[in-house]
Amino acid sequence: MSLKLYNTLTKNKETFQPLKAGEVSIYVCGPTVYDFLHVGNFRGPVVFGMMRNWFEFRGFKVKYVSNFTDIDDKIITRSLKENVDSLVISERYIEEYRTDYRTLGLRAHDQNPKVTEHLKDIIEVTEALIANGKAYVADGEVFYSVRSFSEYGKLSRRDIDDLQSDARVEPGEKKRDPLDFSLWKPAKPREPSWPSPWGAGRPGWHIECSAMVKAIFGDSIDIHGGGMDLIFPHHENEVAQSEGATGKPFAKYWVHWNMINFGDRKMSKSLGNVTTAREFLKEYNAEIYKFMILSVHYRSISDFSEQGIERAVAGLARVYSAMAQAERVLEQAGGVSEGKIAPALSQAMTGGREKIHLAMDDDFNTPEVFAEIFNVIRAYNATVRPGKPTADSVVNARSTLDWLKEHGRFMSLFQEKATTFLVTLDDMLLRQKGLSREAIDVKVAERWAARVAKDFAASDRFRDELNAMGVSISDTSDGTRWEVTK
Repeated sequence: MSLKLYNTLTKNKETFQPLKAGEVSIYVCGPTVYDFLHVGNFRGPVVFGMMRNWFEFRGFKVKYVSNFTDIDDKIITRSLKENVDSLVISERYIEEYRTDYRTLGLRAHDQNPKVTEHLKDIIEVTEALIANGKAYVADGEVFYSVRSFSEYGKLSRRDIDDLQSDARVEPGEKKRDPLDFSLWKPAKPREPSWPSPWGAGRPGWHIECSAMVKAIFGDSIDIHGGGMDLIFPHHENEVAQSEGATGKPFAKYWVHWNMINFGDRKMSKSLGNVTTAREFLKEYNAEIYKFMILSVHYRSISDFSEQGIERAVAGLARVYSAMAQAERVLEQAGGVSEGKIAPALSQAMTGGREKIHLAMDDDFNTPEVFAEIFNVIRAYNATVRPGKPTADSVVNARSTLDWLKEHGRFMSLFQEKATTFLVTLDDMLLRQKGLSREAIDVKVAERWAARVAKDFAASDRFRDELNAMGVSISDTSDGTRWEVTK
């Protein structure tokens, strides 16, 4: 089975064929570091982390790069407001980004280039564009001449004449055509600047990624990624710049992830529904975030409404409850040797592994992966019996635990100790309900005492009170277990 992925450039799902056999080059547009990043900013790292892991599983050697934009109007605005150097702002929020990235449990990129580290490369690409007749200088500013690139619009499917009808050159502007965009901007008072052949200034946003890709990978790469909101104008302009400078195809495959919605509304600052990743991870959990991102296809909108969060909590509880049950069996097994795996469980795991491989090779279809995971969990739960572990229950538990961790690993999910994670999940839900673990423990103990004393009316009353609080209980031979209802 060959691996296929959807290419924004061709609007088709294509068989992946790397530029160099056995190797994959990936560049993903990273954040502009002027503040804490919102929850949508980390969809890309989660998605492309999963993609990189799968490419490696399929035997490819992967080089995965994502940049930091550390020169930008927003960074400058914040630096002026705080009266500090712009690099103080960018370095501060690069570290905050890395903190959130580590909290999510994601593998580090191979490189995180910064714009300030590649100014020489930016100038060289700009000079090449001027030499090729794709750019021009006007009073210390360098503009890209959009009409000089005959294929402009091929990525976004925009017609240059339609774009022209909505654009105007305002009086006093230096550019020749309203569609032209800046590659190098002249220095302004109180703003950071760097020397260049056209005078002191700073690069435009679009040229930065073109120059960093060329410096790190060369003229062409396999995969360029980003959010769908970057297709136009940022990625369209990258294509024009890079191919205008080298005359070679820039990226063979363009892969874009979709947006995040809160209910039926797109996340935006104007709607007042922007949540930082730091706030979300503090209130909820990294596993919840990754589950929500990967349980839908990367090209579909991800629902971050309260209902979406509740679905993720319930799904994680199902997975980790099965894993916790398997962990208890193995902890209690002692010297019990492993027996024969249940035929239905074995069939679910074998068939599930095959279907997962097919789904991942089909444009990283993670929803199908989750469907097979839940199918294996159903098969495992059907084998669970009360009482001490048997030889067969041990092999069922061991096989299931290993299978779930194996298929969660490439998504950076399900690697926590299950019993510990379920406690963390319950503590989160208790905090949101305004309840304490100690108060629940007291009421559960009172119910158990009433049950032992055969005061079943009192026992039932305590159960009803717990259920009303959103707590489910189950009686075992050695006492009562409880969890927050999910």
